[in-house]
Amino acid sequence: MWRRLVGTVAGLLVLFVGSLAFNAASGQSRWPGPLDFVRTHPWVVLLLLVPLAWAGLRQESREEPPPRPAAPMTYRLPPRNVHFTGRDDALRELRRRLTSAGDTATQVVHGLGGVGKTQLAVEYAYRHLSKYRFVAFVDAEDPDLIATQFASLARELGLREVGSEQAVSGVYSSLRDRRPWLIVFDNAENPGTLLHALPSGDLGRNGHVVVTTRVSGWSAAGGVLDLPVFGRQESVDLLVRRVPGTSAGTADLIAGQLGDLPLALEQAAGYMGYHHTPPEQYLALLRTRLDDMIARGEPAYRPSVVVATLWQLGVDRLRREQPHAVRLLELCALLAPEPIALDLFTGAPEPLVPSAADPPAWDATVGALAGLGLARREDSSLLLHRLVQAAVRASMTEERRAASRAGLCRALLAAVPHDVHGDPGAGPRWHRLLPHVLAVTRGDAPAGATAETAELLRLAAEFLLSIGDRTVALPLCERALALDEALEGRDAEIGFDLITLAQIHRDLGAPQTARPLAERALRLHEAALPAGDPAVATDLATLARTLCMLGEHRAALPLAERALHIDEAAHGPDDPYVSFDLIALATVHFEIGDPAAALPLIERALRIREVRYPPDHLYIGYALLFKARVLGALGEPSSAECARRGERILRSRLGGDHPKTEEARVLADRLTA
Repeated sequence: MWRRLVGTVAGLLVLFVGSLAFNAASGQSRWPGPLDFVRTHPWVVLLLLVPLAWAGLRQESREEPPPRPAAPMTYRLPPRNVHFTGRDDALRELRRRLTSAGDTATQVVHGLGGVGKTQLAVEYAYRHLSKYRFVAFVDAEDPDLIATQFASLARELGLREVGSEQAVSGVYSSLRDRRPWLIVFDNAENPGTLLHALPSGDLGRNGHVVVTTRVSGWSAAGGVLDLPVFGRQESVDLLVRRVPGTSAGTADLIAGQLGDLPLALEQAAGYMGYHHTPPEQYLALLRTRLDDMIARGEPAYRPSVVVATLWQLGVDRLRREQPHAVRLLELCALLAPEPIALDLFTGAPEPLVPSAADPPAWDATVGALAGLGLARREDSSLLLHRLVQAAVRASMTEERRAASRAGLCRALLAAVPHDVHGDPGAGPRWHRLLPHVLAVTRGDAPAGATAETAELLRLAAEFLLSIGDRTVALPLCERALALDEALEGRDAEIGFDLITLAQIHRDLGAPQTARPLAERALRLHEAALPAGDPAVATDLATLARTLCMLGEHRAALPLAERALHIDEAAHGPDDPYVSFDLIALATVHFEIGDPAAALPLIERALRIREVRYPPDHLYIGYALLFKARVLGALGEPSSAECARRGERILRSRLGGDHPKTEEARVLADRLTA
């Protein structure tokens, strides 16, 4: 700008001096037209031209774009993913860590395969490209090829005579003149194979290193940023943007089926885009054929990678180094995508995984899955992503799947509490194991484990009934009955299925359906079991409460009294099973219209439960609500507080939206009014 200003002023001076000289030499008294003003007032013209020229230069300088900094040199930087979604918090955190770590910063981005580690590193490089003078991407999956890549990188930097042995140090020495710089080592296996390629000492000054890996154990090499799967909103945003016409609701359901794994979401978008598959139809395919669908479709930015084969290299490595870990992985793949208690394997009646009997070998087996990023290890459990499970299942033969399911059925049957009603600790244990029971028993029973499958289904139905999930319990119990009736010599077990089914129908408000089931169960148990067996008492109490619902109170009374006598003789007067008989008997008296006779029975049942169960146990809540009804019928003011206590327990255990919680609220409101 200053050069132009000096040139303009010089031109004006030449014009001024020239005009004076011309004026003197010409001897003319007038110049033609308006030029005569220049002749007569040259100084005025000069003073007018200089500000105009200055204003023009200022305007021009404002219109000129600022000078662009020189573009940084890049080496093998992948194209930017135009569909990159979310991850703003992770990108900010990565930048903060790199810029606050001093002269040299190494950050490791760790996460499950397909979670988007590479894409995060690429996006980081592009977002901050102007902050670096040199950016390089190094494929670190094969350690033997790192030196070759550094030799190529050295040539890019102008180092012509550097061999592979000196390439690493040569590159970092050359980068002293290109500070700050960024090098990304993508998909590294373990720190030991990368140490020779990381900068040390002065060679790493004013540089940033990012390592992406699915393998654990990098804390000594630098800070570790664990990258989780997408948040649900990020998943929905990606699908809605990538697949036109996708509603947020459908996108949410698809994301749930895919476990919010970014690669799977991109693959789904690619499949729907290529095949023009409506999102609702794609969702139906995921729900019914997940193991098949993870092999179909291609992500836009990684067309050669699909979820079905994403973890195959890790599994192949396990086969070579830890074959027992492959067996554990296959078993876990058949369970639910929920935390899997490790004692399911160490306490199994048969050795599902050979190393489970040897603590050091077992620790190494479990650790191998966590170390390769195939599972997340917690205090006493493993957690696999649902798509890791689907990929492993897809690689198993039908015979291996069936044999593994049979073994898991037996292991789960040994692990779940069988005394759902009498064991105070049954609830928490069942909550942890129920998803896995449902996963393993889904579909046809595995060969050789039909009886075990039937018993698991019936026990699961009993637990679900105890927490009020009657509609979920019903089909499980019906399947258990069908399996047991197909086997020989299962009369007692059929009786257990029938009485549980009767209880479900009774609680669903269908006593006319429950009655023949309970009567058949009673006949089978009286014929198959010893006299005075507690199972007969359960049948009697269930039938008594069912008859009450049908208005046959006089017929119900002796059944309830007989049930109480059997359980008191078998278990003693203070057993939890006695409390169920007391409630059944109290129900009969209450329905007859004798709440005064019902009150001491329900109070005794409540005392038993308060001693044997935790204070917020559902059975205490149910007893409190029944007591509140009895007290209300007797006109006792304390009935409202009793109902409120029961409602609080149900709300804390079942949630505010559960039908039983709503029934408790209505009762409490009525008694309070």
